[in-house]
Amino acid sequence: MIKMDIDVDVLIAGSGVSGLYCALNLRADLKVLVLSKSKITETNTYLAQGGISTAKNEEDIPHFIEDTLKAGQYKNSLEAVTILAKESMRDINKLIEFGMPFDKISEKFSYTKEGAHSINRIVHSKDHTGQVVAETLINETKKRKNITIYENTFLVDILKLDNKCIGGILLKDNEQINVYSKVVILATGGIGGLFNNSTNQRKLTGDGLAIAIKNNIKLKDINYIQFHPTAFYEENNKDRRLLISEAVRGEGGKLLNSKGERFVNELLPRNIVTKAIMKEINESKIPFVRLDITFLGEEFIKFRFPSIYNECLNKGIDITKEPIPVSPAQHYFEGGIQVDVNSMTSMNNLYAVGETSCTGVHGANRLASNSLLEGLVFSRRAAENINKNIDNISNINIKVPKLQYELDEIQCNNRKIVVNELMRRSNELNAELFNS
Repeated sequence: MIKMDIDVDVLIAGSGVSGLYCALNLRADLKVLVLSKSKITETNTYLAQGGISTAKNEEDIPHFIEDTLKAGQYKNSLEAVTILAKESMRDINKLIEFGMPFDKISEKFSYTKEGAHSINRIVHSKDHTGQVVAETLINETKKRKNITIYENTFLVDILKLDNKCIGGILLKDNEQINVYSKVVILATGGIGGLFNNSTNQRKLTGDGLAIAIKNNIKLKDINYIQFHPTAFYEENNKDRRLLISEAVRGEGGKLLNSKGERFVNELLPRNIVTKAIMKEINESKIPFVRLDITFLGEEFIKFRFPSIYNECLNKGIDITKEPIPVSPAQHYFEGGIQVDVNSMTSMNNLYAVGETSCTGVHGANRLASNSLLEGLVFSRRAAENINKNIDNISNINIKVPKLQYELDEIQCNNRKIVVNELMRRSNELNAELFNS
């Protein structure tokens, strides 16, 4: 294994919405290195369908705050939720400056509604908003001469001196790269790849969480794990589950049990809808319920949900003519590495953003379409904090030993560390939920 050293100002581990948006909000005079564990497009951001929540105007801010708190069972951080709502419009406008094409009607946003929102306040781009956000940010990143992207690169661990983060150890093409940086940002995504049944990219296995646990960095609310009510049901499917967006129910989709009867208000918070579906599944002994939108009409369905229509068609279901078989699947990690409202962790010069972090915004249950917004707002706040303070930080180089383990062994150990900690902190999780 070859070893080399490089110096940068900022090291960002993760290429989803929070990692790239953070990089784009950093000063142009800073040397930034962004890592992607595989290809830059293989992120949960790319999979996000529904849209991005935003306060529609100043009058909507208190209502947006209340909807978020209520969905989170009032276990949220009020400070973080208030920031999310008040600053939401700012970051939507920033995306537009980058060229993001949101759906509009007569030059105004075509707002939609999803579960537990009191009004229509979600902006979107058809039913593949996350993909369009990702492509917008990737295209903008390629224009920046100060940002370098390493694909297929794994962050093995951070480098530290006392309680100060000073860089990271990478593996790329079987080469050990020691990166010395003034600041490190963990944007490594969620934990869905640890579960047998998840809508997440399979490569997302809690890498940031493993690093935090190994380095005694504070965690928060890691027992809060969201299961999405409606993932496409396929028997014996071991791959990533196809998400059927909450926007489908927001546009009027009806959930039907084995008798063809509605059994729940489809726009209740996700945890409540999930419990109702599981109750029907357990009582009927049929492993799915059905989600019907056929009554919306073929033209509307194909226009509003082109990706879902095509993906379901590839799986043998024409959603313009028949209901969709759905069941719950692990979807989002509300907990994570504890951060303040500037995304700073308990270790100096180490930040965490996106799903790997816990700002306290989501509480015990995430409000629909708040995930992309959180990734935008708090990664920008991290960048702004770094821009103000990085001139007071110097690169520190220390001697780093050669890695003793191969990548597969490191990743296997990380998975065990995270799964054990998740089960230790939650009575609702057991080994059968996780893949081996």
